[in-house]
Amino acid sequence: MRNNDFTDFTKARSLLKSNWEELENFKSDQQKGEPMPPFEKPIPEGVNLVELPEFKDSVVAKSTNIFEAIANRRSHRKYLKTPLTLQELSFLLWATQGVKNVTPKATFRTVPSAGARHPFETYVYVRNVEGLNEAVYRYLPIEHSLVLHRSDRYLREEIIRATLDQAFVGEAAAVFIWTAIPYRTEWRYGPASHKVILLDAGHVCQNLYIACEAIKAGTCAIAAYSQELMDKFLKLDGIDEFVVYLAPVGKVNHE
Repeated sequence: MRNNDFTDFTKARSLLKSNWEELENFKSDQQKGEPMPPFEKPIPEGVNLVELPEFKDSVVAKSTNIFEAIANRRSHRKYLKTPLTLQELSFLLWATQGVKNVTPKATFRTVPSAGARHPFETYVYVRNVEGLNEAVYRYLPIEHSLVLHRSDRYLREEIIRATLDQAFVGEAAAVFIWTAIPYRTEWRYGPASHKVILLDAGHVCQNLYIACEAIKAGTCAIAAYSQELMDKFLKLDGIDEFVVYLAPVGKVNHE
């Protein structure tokens, strides 16, 4: 079926379909004995890490149970000027990509991922978080730390422009930005990788929604952005790593 302007979406729709049969005659890089890609990008030499604090039950609102968190989940585009605490940011990062166990072949995290490949890197544009300067940081899930990525001027203006002038993005306390490194999944699953990478992104963002509810914050998943400008914002090559999803986070009225 075609839409009213007769655009053929057949090729694009194929990405939504299962194509695991293709693996029957496909030899993956894993099967060829190629080295496994690292679980996370390397830490630049000579940088100081921001160790994230441990979070306790006190960071989660006692009045919120899992039923309420799911029932109240919705997208928020208006945020209070109240900052996030570093402990709250620590909790949100753990909830979306936190590592529970590391083995020589996999990391097991707080979100599911096809083959435990976890093809994402998490960047956070911090605008209003206690104890952190305004900057872009990269999350190191194994170390549960942050490393400074960018601290240039006009970051707020850049990210608003890159999200197609959605001004509310620039009002958030922090903006979570997820990039994909496809080869982490391609190494094992080859042509079947790309659908599951996008499915995995959904798991990550839904965890953020639920975790935000637990700390009386809100978020809004964003897929409408300029690919070129968002990749430029994070200084990515746009080929081996590129932005796939983002979500601003801030305190909200839950009345």
